[in-house]
Amino acid sequence: MKKVSIAVHLADGFEEIEAVAIIDVLRRAGLDVKTISVAGKTEVTGSHQIKVIADELFENIDYETIDMIILPGGMPGSKNLNEHAGLREQILNFNEKGKYLGAICAAPLVFGNLGILKDKKATCYPGYENQLHGAVVTGENTEVSGNIITGKGAGVAIDFALKIVETLKGEPFATELARKMIVD
Repeated sequence: MKKVSIAVHLADGFEEIEAVAIIDVLRRAGLDVKTISVAGKTEVTGSHQIKVIADELFENIDYETIDMIILPGGMPGSKNLNEHAGLREQILNFNEKGKYLGAICAAPLVFGNLGILKDKKATCYPGYENQLHGAVVTGENTEVSGNIITGKGAGVAIDFALKIVETLKGEPFATELARKMIVD
């Protein structure tokens, strides 16, 4: 069975808890996770000044080999992701192909601004709902609607990551992983 390849995109100003918790949980699940910098350099600085070294630069990625794009939130990280033309193009391409897309906190605004949330359930950090253009905004901690998974914010980063695991590897696998991590 082919190993699922996931690209977690980092822009300066990303929310550190969201990025690191998601990467950690997905790797615990045995998924192939790569961190991708859209900042033009491998060292990316989070919104709380924590520096992370990304695995690869955006311009070096062959997106044909990637199965899922994930966007951690944070500010100005979400704004920086939204302004990256190449990433926006890849997101549109993934959506057209029905490939998985995930975003948490303020980052679902990228999907909203691209018009790919129309008639889909979505959630985001409170205050960004008006940027989820066309979405059915639920306010839930996590939402799965077709190929798009969204999460509310840093406090639900582990739940969001487990929802991705459940979507990709099934509910029993995700439940067992949560049990091992002592997640209620």
